[in-house]
Amino acid sequence: MQEHVEKALSTERGGSGDTTGSVSQRIALLQASPLFSNIPSADCATIISAAYEKQFARRQTLYFEGDPVRHIVLLISGCVKVTQFGQSGSEVILRLNGPGEIVGTLGSRGAHCSTARTLQLTSGLVWDAASFEAMGECFPVLRRNTVCILEQRLQEIEERFREISTEKVGPRLSSQLVRLLSQIGKRVNGDIEVSLSREELAQLTGTTLFTVSRLLCQWEVKGIVSARREAVLIRNLKALVELGQS
Repeated sequence: MQEHVEKALSTERGGSGDTTGSVSQRIALLQASPLFSNIPSADCATIISAAYEKQFARRQTLYFEGDPVRHIVLLISGCVKVTQFGQSGSEVILRLNGPGEIVGTLGSRGAHCSTARTLQLTSGLVWDAASFEAMGECFPVLRRNTVCILEQRLQEIEERFREISTEKVGPRLSSQLVRLLSQIGKRVNGDIEVSLSREELAQLTGTTLFTVSRLLCQWEVKGIVSARREAVLIRNLKALVELGQS
C-alpha cells in the first residue's frame, strides 16, 4: 500500500506540494480516512493517482455558495470552515473539516449550497468532480464510503439542531469544544489547543460573541480553559466534558 501511495503522491498537477509533513504521515492519514475505509491497497492507489496535491493559503476560499461543483478535496493538513450567510449578512458555520475529511458537496452535479474557506495553511488531494464520480462507478466501496460520510454529516447536523433547540449555551459550547478536540485539536505544552476565534465559536454554536466571551472568561477563572485571540487552550478536559453533561 505504502509504495503505491508514495508513487501517487509524488506526482502533482497544478498545485504546490504539502510541506507540513512527511510522505509517511500523509499515507497514514489517507489510510485512516473514512473515504478509503475497506478499500484494497491497489484500488486505493488507483483512486489517489487520479488526484493532485495542492496547498491553500490561510483564509483562501475554495468555493462560494452557488458555484458549480468542479472539484472534490480531501484534506491532508489544516482546517476548512464551511459556512452559509443569513439574509442579514450574518455568517453561520455549518461544519469544520480537518485532516482526513472531504470538503463540501460530493458529486459533479448541481451547485455548492455553502462557502468553504481555509482557517490556516491547508493542503489536500484534489479530484476533478467528474473523475471522482467515475471512480465511484468503478469502485463500489468508494461510493458506499461517500454515502456513509454524508450520513454522518446529517447526524452531526441533527445533533447540533437538537442542542440549539433544547440546551443552554454553556453545555452547547462545551460539547462543541469537546467534539473539536479530535477534529482540529493540537497538543501545546501538555494542553490541547482549538484554533478558533470567539466569533467563530459563536457562529458554530448559534449564539453571540458576547455570550461566548463571557463563558470562556468564567471557565478561565476555574482553570478549565485559557482563551486567546484566535484559539482556546483546554486545560481541564474532564471538567469541560462535565460542563456539557450538566
